[in-house]
Amino acid sequence: MARSTPETRSRVRLHVNGEQYERDVDHRVTLLDLLREHLGLTGAKKGCDHGQCGACTVLVDGRRANSCLLLAVAQDGTRVTTVEGLGDGARGPHPLQEAFLERDAFQCGYCTPGQLCSAAGLLAEAAADPRSADLSRDGIAEAMSGNLCRCGAYPRIVDAVRDVAAGSRGAAPEGVVA
Repeated sequence: MARSTPETRSRVRLHVNGEQYERDVDHRVTLLDLLREHLGLTGAKKGCDHGQCGACTVLVDGRRANSCLLLAVAQDGTRVTTVEGLGDGARGPHPLQEAFLERDAFQCGYCTPGQLCSAAGLLAEAAADPRSADLSRDGIAEAMSGNLCRCGAYPRIVDAVRDVAAGSRGAAPEGVVA
C-alpha cells in the first residue's frame, strides 16, 4: 500500500453507538477498518471483505450496510450502530440479543454480530412501514439473505427474529432511525 500523505487523509466525524468520534483517516480506510482498528469496536467482523457474507453488517443512519464496502471518509457525519451499541448498559441486552440466546441462534458466533445488526435494521424497516414488511418465515429469510452463516443456524436465527417481531413489531434500537 502506498504511503499516506496529508493529501490522502481527511478528518472524519462519526456518531457511533451514541458517542461522537473524530479521527484523521487515510482515504482508503473502510468503515469496517475504522471501527475495528481505530475505535476498537471489534464486533463487526471481516469475513470476505467483498460485501458478500454480511459479517461486517452495521447500521448507518438506521439502514443495514456492509461496512467493508464503505469508505470511512464518505460516512462523515453519519450515525453508526454496531452490535456493541444494540444493547443498553442500563437496560441490558437488546431483545434480539436475548432472543438469539433463547433460540440458540448461533453456533460459532462469527456471523452473529452481522446477523443481529441486519435483524435490527429489518425490524426498524418494518416499524417504519409495516405494510411493506414481510415478517413471515420466508420474508425474514429473504430479507436477511445477505448474511451468511456457515454453521447453518438459519432456522433458529429466523425464529429469533420472528419472536422479537411478534413481541415488538420492530422496535428499533435507541438512536436508530428507520
